[in-house]
Amino acid sequence: MRNSLKGNRVVVIGGGTGVFTVLSGLRPYSLNLSAIVSMSDDGGSSGVLRDEFGILPPGDIRRAMVALSRHPNKMLAQLFSYRFSEGKLAGHSFGNLILTALERSFGSFEKAVKEASKMLQVEGEVIPVTLDNTRLYAELENGTVIRGETNIDIPRHDGKLKIKKIWLDPEAKINPNAKRAIASADVIVMGPGDLYTSIIPNFLVAGMSEAIRESKAKKIYVCNLMTKYGETHKFTALDFVRKLEEGLKVKPDYIILNNKKPTKKMLEKYREEEAGFVVPDAYGPNVIKADLLRSGTLIRHDPKKLAKALTGLL
Repeated sequence: MRNSLKGNRVVVIGGGTGVFTVLSGLRPYSLNLSAIVSMSDDGGSSGVLRDEFGILPPGDIRRAMVALSRHPNKMLAQLFSYRFSEGKLAGHSFGNLILTALERSFGSFEKAVKEASKMLQVEGEVIPVTLDNTRLYAELENGTVIRGETNIDIPRHDGKLKIKKIWLDPEAKINPNAKRAIASADVIVMGPGDLYTSIIPNFLVAGMSEAIRESKAKKIYVCNLMTKYGETHKFTALDFVRKLEEGLKVKPDYIILNNKKPTKKMLEKYREEEAGFVVPDAYGPNVIKADLLRSGTLIRHDPKKLAKALTGLL
């Protein structure tokens, strides 16, 4: 199975931990992997570095590089993920600081990513969706406008209010390398990840949704396991799919859903965050349902289970 998949060009689009999960699962299959990463993060370490140095947010790029690192010394990848917990550097990850230093040294975020990829011996390619500095905005159903990804992601408003629309300001154009990767892809994987802050923002970049629509690659959407307060409160799988299609303006060829419900004990922990299980209510010949849950106390996708579902469609 793995030998027959060797060399397939797979592009993973998203941000946050979702891209890391997909890349980690697919890496053993000897695929030609590329990650196209959202550039709208403005919270935490990425937000501070973005505000102080004017660089593009490094956090999601760093995670993708770590997922694809082939460096024999695993300590290097661990260092890139190390996060300071005290002093003036509290909250910053070592990898984010390295990317910032490289950007300052070479004068280009794209060059910084390439140099850091060499350091980690990244097998594949990690591509910022845009090289333009932009900000994410959202309008809620009551007319309130929220500025910044972090304020959407961690709401100070009533998170039960639905998001009416989102946009980027200033407008951003697609990174030519992202366009190239999509054009040559055999498979495009979208998700899992926060719908309005990790997935759809990629489609708002000028030229991005067009590139995906024009690509002859199989287009696969991996739906989330849980809803999120402030973004997808009480969404079912159908709601996720419909909003994705609205943003992308094309239907995915396949939809992958988890059909294994977490235990009551696990779900109880998430109720405090107003998060709930995503009911897999989408049906059809293009809908793939499987147990995708990782064992443990947190509700997460299992990289190996997800990779099995994905490679079954290649």
